[in-house]
Amino acid sequence: MQNQQGQMHQNMHTGAVPQQMNHGGHEVFDVHEVLTGSLGTLSQYMILRQYVKDQELMSILDRQYQFIQDEYNLLVECFKTGQDPSKRTESYNMTQDNDFIYGLTPTQPKKPMQSVSEITDECVSGLMLSAVKSMASMKTMAACEVTNPVVRRVIAATVPNCIEMAYELSIYQNKHHYYQVPQLAQQDMQQLLNAFETAQGMPQMPNNKMMQ
Repeated sequence: MQNQQGQMHQNMHTGAVPQQMNHGGHEVFDVHEVLTGSLGTLSQYMILRQYVKDQELMSILDRQYQFIQDEYNLLVECFKTGQDPSKRTESYNMTQDNDFIYGLTPTQPKKPMQSVSEITDECVSGLMLSAVKSMASMKTMAACEVTNPVVRRVIAATVPNCIEMAYELSIYQNKHHYYQVPQLAQQDMQQLLNAFETAQGMPQMPNNKMMQ
């Protein structure tokens, strides 16, 4: 035991850290938060499933659940070992088109539910959307703190998947008029679209006076 502690002490001072210990302090806390968040999302999906009525939403929920679980397993594996996981990270692909319906139609004002019997597909898809958007933010922040190159790559590779899942859910909600997308007046839109121009050529950078 003393020899192991002595070797670890020597390694920490020489920089030869064992592969499974190749993690920074911030990284460990952030990865724990990401994994806990993934478990929370999976639990939420499982709880919500019993309230789903639309088969399309059921298909989205099951497909996203399986994908999130697979990503969770990959991150646990490489976090424990510090090495490449046994499988490559994959890209999540939604099965529907990306056409949005623009404009607002009259709807009833929202209010808190009074009973679980009021849970609808609109509510379920909204909670799913909030969960994956939260995962996207959490993973992006965590990837900036990771020192282990494998763990950083795995987390960074899963961020676009969270974005794709959120996009899929927002399209589903939009198609069913749960999520409406207003647009600006054409004149205002045109002005904002043309508010920027691309840069031309290389700028003349000022000299660094500190180097003179």
